[in-house]
Amino acid sequence: MIKRYELCFDVWGLLLFLIIMVPNFIWFVIPAPKDILRADSVTGALDTVALVCQILMITALCMLRNKESKKLRVTTFMLLVLCCYFLYFASWIAYYNAIINGIVILGLTIPPCLAFLFFAADRKNGIAIIPISVFTICHLIYGVVNFII
Repeated sequence: MIKRYELCFDVWGLLLFLIIMVPNFIWFVIPAPKDILRADSVTGALDTVALVCQILMITALCMLRNKESKKLRVTTFMLLVLCCYFLYFASWIAYYNAIINGIVILGLTIPPCLAFLFFAADRKNGIAIIPISVFTICHLIYGVVNFII
């Protein structure tokens, strides 16, 4: 399996990460009106695992390329990436409009993870799917435990 991969910078992986992070960068600078996301987390150890997986995920998406992947083009997976991004962005808009409920929290949690997962699937990057999956589980638990229950 490793033989199918090469170390190669993938600008599209980095671009996806940066585009998904834009609302987070805005949130770091401009707090939302009812900003519950700035509360201390009760899932500290899990958050550390999520951070490590996030770093591994981005590294794998940006630095590993499956030799069998084709040039980036419009595919079902890429359309799903776009849908996930728009759901994520819509969730941020709702959050900044002080709409804070389980659906919005899940909208801030699940779609960005799925966008990375669909991108990795499109790029046939099975190695990236492992940290993405662990990150998704950790991120979901973080969102539910800290903000829904």
